[in-house]
Amino acid sequence: MPSTTVYNLAGEAVEQLELSEQVFGVAPNMAVLHQVVTAQLVNRRQGNASTKTRSEVAGGNKKPYRQKGTGRARQGSTRAPQFRHGGTVFGPRPHPYHHDVPKKMRRLAIRSVLSDKVANESLIVLNDLVLDTPRTKDMLTILSKLPNSAGKKVLMMLPQRDENVVLSTRNIPTAKVQHVSSINVVELLKHDYVVMPVKTVRWIEMVFGEGLSAEEATARIVDEAASSAESKA
Repeated sequence: MPSTTVYNLAGEAVEQLELSEQVFGVAPNMAVLHQVVTAQLVNRRQGNASTKTRSEVAGGNKKPYRQKGTGRARQGSTRAPQFRHGGTVFGPRPHPYHHDVPKKMRRLAIRSVLSDKVANESLIVLNDLVLDTPRTKDMLTILSKLPNSAGKKVLMMLPQRDENVVLSTRNIPTAKVQHVSSINVVELLKHDYVVMPVKTVRWIEMVFGEGLSAEEATARIVDEAASSAESKA
């Protein structure tokens, strides 16, 4: 069973966390990864590039010169493609770009990337990721203390939106914060390290391992946090 070290915000190892074999211990499927990444990038295209044909450009209602007697080739309009300001031949027209990928393939791609991050020690798990006030300097200090992540591109995935963390990170070009429900293959591959609290790991295991929906997993995380707070009180 795969496992990883849990760190605190000071960069100190506090415990060892066992990870789900079904989510973090699978063999990466490169073919599925390629298909999902291609589909995700293609689906970002708007497909609104457009050019005008000779029937759509302005002007050109009159023959540029008479049909015969000039010694030149006959022309019917100055808006033909060979003229300046003429129409475009076979230019792009608006059309949708969409590749549909089955849900099972998308989830397999996510599990493949997460497993690869664990195998290459690129997954950093924190016991919690909270800040009292939004301050970029504090976030830079936290990132510098995490193992091997200094100067690398880091993706932080939160179980719920934390405004202080978001505001503290937005001016750091090598770091990005997103909600775990927005997890996708392209963002995981773009970043060298993925940083997530234990709650995020639990959410991922419930969604991609147990098959719960995002709403059900979020509700269970909230219930577990409330129960833990009551027991400590």
